[in-house]
Amino acid sequence: MSDSSPIQAGGAAAGPAPSNVPEYSVTELSLRLKRSIEETFGWVRVRGEISGFKRAASGHLYFSLKDADSVLDAVCWKGSAARLGVKPEDGMEVVCSGKLTSYPGRSKYQMVVERMELAGLGALMALLEQRKQKLAAEGLFAPERKRPLPYLPRVIGVVTSPTGAVIRDILHRLADRFPTHVLVWPVLVQGEGAAEQVARAIRGFNALPADGTVPRPDLLIVARGGGSLEDLMAFNEEVVVRAAAGSDIPLISAVGHETDTTLIDFASDRRAPTPTAAAEMAVPVRMELVASVASFDERLRRGITRLAREKRQHLDGLGRGLRGPREQLEMARQRFDDLSDRLKHALRVGVAAQRAQMETKFAKLRPALLRREVADYRRRLLDADARLLRALRQRQADAAQRLAQPAKLLESLSYRNVLSRGFAVVYGADGHALKSAAGMTPGAAVTIEMQDGRRQARIEGGSAAPARRGAGAAAKPPGQEELF
Repeated sequence: MSDSSPIQAGGAAAGPAPSNVPEYSVTELSLRLKRSIEETFGWVRVRGEISGFKRAASGHLYFSLKDADSVLDAVCWKGSAARLGVKPEDGMEVVCSGKLTSYPGRSKYQMVVERMELAGLGALMALLEQRKQKLAAEGLFAPERKRPLPYLPRVIGVVTSPTGAVIRDILHRLADRFPTHVLVWPVLVQGEGAAEQVARAIRGFNALPADGTVPRPDLLIVARGGGSLEDLMAFNEEVVVRAAAGSDIPLISAVGHETDTTLIDFASDRRAPTPTAAAEMAVPVRMELVASVASFDERLRRGITRLAREKRQHLDGLGRGLRGPREQLEMARQRFDDLSDRLKHALRVGVAAQRAQMETKFAKLRPALLRREVADYRRRLLDADARLLRALRQRQADAAQRLAQPAKLLESLSYRNVLSRGFAVVYGADGHALKSAAGMTPGAAVTIEMQDGRRQARIEGGSAAPARRGAGAAAKPPGQEELF
């Protein structure tokens, strides 16, 4: 038996031996572990991939950092989350700085993140490339979606920071080239919430009514100065790209320097290498426009003068081929005299012809002729009336004859024709015709109908068997047939 299991006399097991090891409650032990972890790992930097990212309603961020073999829970409180340089997403490889602590309520340790950086430029570029392919597949970067910029916008809306040098450069350049009404929508251009503010500004400009108190811009410029790729991340967010692609107002993106490229550049209608270049794209040079208008005016004047001179020369050339006005009037006067003479003669001839035609028609309207025609029409009317009356009478006689034929047919089928040949019908007391002798009982009253009327009778004697036809049968009166 093992020495570690002491046995008392009688075979009963003994209690544990006294010890000087201190005894802790669960809460005391959890708090000591918490202090030990926080003192040992008061500030650490951990590299890993974000997994299970969740933003709570309170604003705190909860996620895990994982590598190929392990997982570390992490939390970023609301105040620190607002200062993060990147926007966390699942699958993003980052380097987090903060302290380790434990959560006694679940007996687990976690990292409290104070700062977050992307693990490297390669990881950030891979993330942007993945996002770019996703948005391009939705058609947000299609060339057919891009619209031309207005030539002379009355109002220009600028989305940028109101305190930077960008807005001053844009206003200064616009004032030099073509002074225009400018509306500035101030936004953050870097850090937490910057992307949402830029997207709201684009949508806000588009939501302005055309006839409202605040004029609706004809052109939008989204601008920001240069910076690192991390500084420009707000303009790579999906919310900004979708707002730019959905803008009904033509939009110029002017983010960073000429070598900087963000995803909003692909969704905008025009990309400017710098904010100053965006102002140059937005409006023409006023003095150049004035000079062009003056040049066009001078060219128009010279063109009109040359055209008038050419038309006058052409008119003079046509005039030389025409006869003079006096000659034209003499010919017209002679033709007028000729037509006047012909008109007088035509009037006399026409009046004579009309008079002759009228006299001819009047001759046909003598009273005797009219009476003769009236008598003729009366005779025709009486003749037609007599023919119509005869036709109606004949039609009536034919119809009566056709109606009499079915009645004669029905009368020929009547049983009274059979009675005329010597037959009789015997009716019982119920008024129905009797068809056999079996229905006639002795003493029964019957009615016999013959050709000339009916008589009452009474049955006497018993029933007799019907006589057979043959040699012993009684002779039937000549010409008499059977009724049934």
